[in-house]
Amino acid sequence: MVWLAGVASSYQQAEAIFKRIGRRHIPESSIWRQTNRAGERLKAYQEHQQKLMGVERVRLPAPWEDHYQRKGVSMDGGMVHIREEGWKEIKVGTTFDIVMRPERDPLTGEWADHACADQMSYTAVLGGVEDFSRALWKLAVDADIPSADQSSVTADGAAWIWNVATDLFPDSSQIVDWYHATQHLTAAGQTLYPGNESQARQWIDKQKHHLFQGDIHVITAPLDKAGLTEHSRYFHTHKRRMQYHQFQDDGFPIGSGSVESSIKQFKARLTGPGMRWSRSGAECMLVIRAAVMDESFDGLWRRAA
Repeated sequence: MVWLAGVASSYQQAEAIFKRIGRRHIPESSIWRQTNRAGERLKAYQEHQQKLMGVERVRLPAPWEDHYQRKGVSMDGGMVHIREEGWKEIKVGTTFDIVMRPERDPLTGEWADHACADQMSYTAVLGGVEDFSRALWKLAVDADIPSADQSSVTADGAAWIWNVATDLFPDSSQIVDWYHATQHLTAAGQTLYPGNESQARQWIDKQKHHLFQGDIHVITAPLDKAGLTEHSRYFHTHKRRMQYHQFQDDGFPIGSGSVESSIKQFKARLTGPGMRWSRSGAECMLVIRAAVMDESFDGLWRRAA
C-alpha cells in the first residue's frame, strides 16, 4: 500500500488502482493514514542512519585503495506547496555511476560516445542545507563516491550547491551544467545586442564554441567592456567549472539532466493539481518517493521494520 502511494500520482489514484487491479476498495483516506504512519517510521530510520554516518564518523580507505569506477553527483532544487507556508524549496540530490553511451554532441549535434548517468540513487529534503548535506553524504557513502579515484559534481550556478560540493566532495571535478551556461550566454547576447536578433544570434553561436573550449575570457571581455557586469559575473565566477571540452575528454557528464529528471519525478507526485501538503506529510512522501524511484523501497522497508 505504501509503495503504491509513492508510485501513483495521488492517493486518489492509488485507491483506483487497488479497486481496478486488486479488486479491493480501500478509501484514499485509509491509504493516506497508513502511508503517513509508515513514512514517519521510514523517515526516522533514515535520519538515524544519516547521523550514524556523519562526515566526522566515516573513515575512508587509504588513497591507494580508491576504486576506478567513475562516480557522479548532481544537485538542484524544486518547489512544493506546504499548507500555511506557501511554496517551499525541496533540495534534491542524485548519485550515479558514470558510463559511456552514444549521444548527440551538445555542440556539433553529431553522435559520439559521451558520459552518462547509470545506477542512480536519490534523496530529497524539505529543509535547510545542513539537513540536505547530511542526507546527500549518506547517499554518497552508500554509493562509494568518497572512495572513487575520479568523480564529478554537475549542477547549475546556485551558490549553496557549490558550497555543499566543496565541503563534501573536495576532490571532485565541479561542472556547471552546459545547458544552464548556454541559457546565460543567450541572455547575455540578447542584452549585448538589444533589438538586433540576427547579430545577437551570430554572437551567441560564435561564443558557444569558446564556451565549450573553456575560453571564458573571450566571452567576458565584450560584456565587461559594455558594462554588462551582471552577465559577465556568472562566467567569471564559474570559469573553472566551464572547461567542457576537458571534462568530456576526462569522461565526465557536462549536463545535469539526471537531477532535473529526478526533480520532475518528485514533482509528479507532490505538485499535482490542487495539492497542498503538511510539512510532515511532504517530508514522509519525499522519503517514500525517493525509495520508489531508485528501487530501494523493499530494502528500506525491511531495515526500518
